[in-house]
Amino acid sequence: MTKDTQLTKYASEKLDSEPLDESDDQQKVHALTDEELEEERKLVRKLDLRILPIACLLYLFAYLDRSNLGNARLQGLPEDVLGGDPTGHLFDWVVSVFYFSYILCQIPATITSKLFQPRIWMACAAIGWGVASTLMVRLSVASCAVPAANFAQSTAFNFEGLVVCRLLIGVFEAGFGPAIPLYFSLFYTKAEMGLRMAYWFGFAAVAGAFGGLIAFGIQHAETSLRHWKLLFIVEGIPPIFLGIATLYVLPNRPESTSIFNDRERKIAIARMNRATRGDVGATVNKEHIYLAFRDWRIYVGGVIYFGLNCALASISAFLPTIIATFGYTNASAQLLTVPPYAVAAVVLISFSKASDLKQSRGIFMAIACSISGIGYLILLFAQHSVRARYFATFCITSGTYTTIGITIAWFAHNLGSETKKATGIPMFMAIGQCGSILGSHIFPKSEGPHYTRGFAVSCSLAFLAALCSVILSISYRVENARRDQLYGKVVPDEPVDTQELADKAPNFRYVP
Repeated sequence: MTKDTQLTKYASEKLDSEPLDESDDQQKVHALTDEELEEERKLVRKLDLRILPIACLLYLFAYLDRSNLGNARLQGLPEDVLGGDPTGHLFDWVVSVFYFSYILCQIPATITSKLFQPRIWMACAAIGWGVASTLMVRLSVASCAVPAANFAQSTAFNFEGLVVCRLLIGVFEAGFGPAIPLYFSLFYTKAEMGLRMAYWFGFAAVAGAFGGLIAFGIQHAETSLRHWKLLFIVEGIPPIFLGIATLYVLPNRPESTSIFNDRERKIAIARMNRATRGDVGATVNKEHIYLAFRDWRIYVGGVIYFGLNCALASISAFLPTIIATFGYTNASAQLLTVPPYAVAAVVLISFSKASDLKQSRGIFMAIACSISGIGYLILLFAQHSVRARYFATFCITSGTYTTIGITIAWFAHNLGSETKKATGIPMFMAIGQCGSILGSHIFPKSEGPHYTRGFAVSCSLAFLAALCSVILSISYRVENARRDQLYGKVVPDEPVDTQELADKAPNFRYVP
């Protein structure tokens, strides 16, 4: 058994989806034989090859399309579209308006996603944001050697046009990002979720590095087309084709997908019901929606996510500008954004794998948040050392991306039922995305090159997120101990009927 997959040694005696109750005779589990372990390993490899590549590529371009304004800013977008924008306020609004529609649509979109086949839902979302991103540019036949019909047409040559396109990107991405953790939880166990979410969310860091490389290449391209326009086209068209591919590649739910044979389907359904209880078919439990809105831990998770997304939004939109204040040219600043993102991806995967092995999330999150906070302290107090300030960008990206990835994996199990996950995950994400709006406004051009206010706010929120992570971790440990005392210790990974009480079921145990 490899550490990478962390396959559990327990499974349900019945590998079908018949209803569970709280009686002991229906909750028994047995150790998997070597043959059964190998069957699971093969199934997990099959799922990884089928799900991870398309999901990660979709997120790569989703993140590129929402964050490429930071690179476009150095390629002349404010001068061409925003009248020069001497204060930087118009650019801040173009960045932040994405989050308004993204926040408002997350909860209804994720709940609604349970009523549709996942492959169709994800495909429509990808095609939608790809078209909206491409609409940020208008090409005439004279400006390009290929027919203009090959590209989306638009009138986004003013502030209002950019705002509309950004709002549309937010609407479609709201149906994708929060739905992915719910989708992954259908196929992966809690011992596998951390690393898989790290692979997926790690592509946000890859997008930062990849986006810097693309921007650097485009910056040196000899073309009659403005560089920022070419950037939007290059990063906007691939999601449309990926969306079409999603229709044919991404599996539907375990009980209905056509990629499984009968034996694989039984194993997959048993895994889906391990330490929790999966739904059957397209259903929504209204009571669990109300349970999510009454769960205080989701709001604390929102506070954590608020601080992280304040940093994330400012990193993606302003990192090239911040690095440019170190004394580098715009082209060099684009290229120098690559290493911090690359290191962040490595740190994210390392921390997530460790949290899977230890089955503990909060402590790793607190450490990562503290690393980010230290990075901001360096930027605040080492204002005359270019090397120290550049090192600080590594701390900020590594700490921020790592904590977000682990947070998503944390709530993907700890909310218990599918409907509560479909409500709770976008809830804390929506609260957190309000931090993105804040992050888009605390680095105005007029406060450069030191950006004292922006760094101070981000630093405070990073350490607040660390404190909240510790509080949540302690609360989960205390609640697990209380249930052990009241109901007795549970067999690891036994099926738990969460259909009525979600995570409040007596035999449900949280990952702390």
